Amino acid sequence: MKGDYQDLVDEISTLLGAPATLENRDFRLIAFGAHDSDDDLAMDPVRTRSILTRGSTAAVRSWFEGFGIARATGPVRIPAAPEAGVFRGRICLPVRYRGIVQGYVWLLDREPGPAPEALAAAMEVADRIGVLLAEEAKAGADLSREFLAVLTAGRGWQQDMAVSALRAALGPAAADELHTVVCVAPWTAEAPATVPGAAAVCVVPGRGADAGPGQGAPDTPGGAGSGPRDAAGGSPGGSGGRGPGTGRALAVLVRLRSADVLGPAEAVATRLLGSGPGAGAAARTAAGAAAAGAAAAGAAAAGGGRTAAGAAVPAAAAGTARTAAAGRPGNASAAGPGAGGRAGGAPAAGGRTGTAVALAPGGAPGGPAAGIAEPGRGLGGLADAWAQASAAARAAAAQPRLGPVARWSAIGPYRMLSALASAAPADDPAARPLLGPAQRELARTAEVFLDCAGQAGRAAAALGIHRQTLYYRLARVEQLTGLDLDEGEDRLLLHMALKTARLHA
Repeated sequence: MKGDYQDLVDEISTLLGAPATLENRDFRLIAFGAHDSDDDLAMDPVRTRSILTRGSTAAVRSWFEGFGIARATGPVRIPAAPEAGVFRGRICLPVRYRGIVQGYVWLLDREPGPAPEALAAAMEVADRIGVLLAEEAKAGADLSREFLAVLTAGRGWQQDMAVSALRAALGPAAADELHTVVCVAPWTAEAPATVPGAAAVCVVPGRGADAGPGQGAPDTPGGAGSGPRDAAGGSPGGSGGRGPGTGRALAVLVRLRSADVLGPAEAVATRLLGSGPGAGAAARTAAGAAAAGAAAAGAAAAGGGRTAAGAAVPAAAAGTARTAAAGRPGNASAAGPGAGGRAGGAPAAGGRTGTAVALAPGGAPGGPAAGIAEPGRGLGGLADAWAQASAAARAAAAQPRLGPVARWSAIGPYRMLSALASAAPADDPAARPLLGPAQRELARTAEVFLDCAGQAGRAAAALGIHRQTLYYRLARVEQLTGLDLDEGEDRLLLHMALKTARLHA
C-alpha cells in the first residue's frame, strides 16, 4: 500500500513539474516526492517540519483549513505567508472518496502555475489515492472480528489461532510493522465505519451480559483477572461494566513509523474522543484537567477550599500545589504525621471546607478517556498491549492530570496498581471504613497528604485548610483505619488502597 501511494505521488509530481507531498486528513505525512531544487524557499519551515516529523501542528492545520480545503472539490491555491512559516504559496489537491475528504496532496505554487489540463489530470490521480485511503480505512473496520479474537482469546492454542487469523487478514508485511493499541472507554456505540490511520478496529464488550466467550478469564498477564479481559471490562470510572455506559471499550490498532513518535496514535485517540459517544463529557474533562492546577493554586493562595465556581478543588490538582511555607519532616513547625508528631489538635474556626467528591474523576465523571500502549512489532503481544492501553485509559479517567489521553509509560504507579487490582473494588479491611460515602472528605484529605509525601504544610495549603484542621482530620483517619501514619508501611497500604479505589471510582 505504501508503494502505491508513493507511485501516485510521483505521478502527480511528474504531471505538474513540482515535488508533491501526500498527507491524510489529520495532516499526517504518507508520501512525498524528491526535492532536488536549489531554491532556498522550496523547503520552508512548514514543509520541512511535515517531512521530518511526518506531521504538522494544530496551528498549521487550522491555518490551511481556513482556506476551505476540507470543503473543496478541486484545486485550492493558497498564498505565501512568511510570518506563518509558509515562504512559498501552495496548491492543495483535496483527496476525496464519495464526497468525503480522505487527505490532501500539496505542491509548491509558482507563477504562472500548472496548466488547467495538468491540474485536471492530477485531480484524477488524487481520486485514485482517495479510493486507496478509503479502502485502507474500511479494511481496518472489516478486521474487527479477527482483532477482537486476539484481544479476548485465552492463552495457548486459542490465542495462537487468533493471532494467525489476524496475521493472514492483515498480510505478513503489515502484521510485522511497528504498531500500538489505543483504548477509548467507555464506548457505547458501534465501531466506527472508518478510523483514519487505523489498521484494525473493534468494540470489546465488558464482562456483563454482553460479554463474549473468553471474557474475564483469570489466566491473564499480571495475575487473576487483571489482564486484557479485566482491563477491557473495567472502563474508566468503573470496573467490569459497573461504570458509566455499558462497560464496553473501543480498541484501535495503529501503525507507527517510529517507536519514539506516538503522534499518529494520539491523533486517533483525540479524534475519537472528540467525535465518539460522550464527546462533550470528554471535552469537559480535558477542560477541567487543564484548569485544575490554576484552581488549586488560587484556592491555596486565598486560604479557601473552593474554586471560583464553588466546587472543591480536585485532589489531583491539589497535589500539585506548592507553598513557600511547606512543612518538612522533622520541622518543629510541622508537628504531626510525617513530621515526627502525632495527629491531634482541634480544627481552627472556619478551616473546614465543603464536602468534596473523593476518589472520583474530575471534570466529567464517567466521561470517556483514552490510553495508548507501548509500541511493538508483531501480533503476539497485542493482548498485553490491550491490557496496557486499557489500564492507561482507566488511569486517565481516575486522575485528570493524566488525561484525557494517557500513555502507558506515563501513568506512573497506576501501571502497578492496574495489574494488582482485582475485578472487585479495593476492599482492604483497614481502609474499608474510609472508602464509604460518609468519609469522602477524610479520604480526600488522606490522599492529598500522602500525595504530598506526608508534608503537612504542603498538604494543608493544597487542601486550603489550616494545618490544625489537617491534623484533626488525619487523627480521625487513624482512628477509623487503625493505621499509624508515622509508619511507612501503613502509609503505603493506605495510599495504595486510595489509588486503587480511584481506578474503581
